[in-house]
Amino acid sequence: MTKPIEKKALTDIRVDLQRIAEMVTPKSRVLDLGCGDGNLLDYLVHEKDVDGRGIEIKQERVYLCLSRGLSVIQGDAEMDLKDYPSHSFDYVILSQTLQAMHAPREVLSEMLRIGRRAIISFHNFGYWRVRMDLLLRGQMPTRGAFNTPWYETSNIHNCTIRDFINLCGELGVV
Repeated sequence: MTKPIEKKALTDIRVDLQRIAEMVTPKSRVLDLGCGDGNLLDYLVHEKDVDGRGIEIKQERVYLCLSRGLSVIQGDAEMDLKDYPSHSFDYVILSQTLQAMHAPREVLSEMLRIGRRAIISFHNFGYWRVRMDLLLRGQMPTRGAFNTPWYETSNIHNCTIRDFINLCGELGVV
């Protein structure tokens, strides 16, 4: 006898993932890039009945996702997106990973080629509390979402919302 899947509440996942989950329509096809431990993908698959796939670069996180019954492969989104056919997903999601990409512009273009819609979340380095930390403490923030010192993050392209909007404008993205 199989164990029934427990219902997962939307509030059980990170706040940015909650917002992303609200944007995804039920029964759609989703590709989650840098899916991490699979919390978002797990919610979408079990609560919104999506056909969900994931790509994760860290092998231990891939194993975690697979142990949850998720369809996840180990891969590097910067290298592997070219192998996906155009328009093969309704949504391509990139959550808090854009700033770690070497070529974010190219990744965004590939996401839009593969999916009808791209959903991206990232730390907004223009947020007033982040700027206040820089102004008053003279240091990168280490509170809240920034729970690790700057030298332990994978961030190489920090940006603000305005920077991202400008990039979308350059690419003709609405």
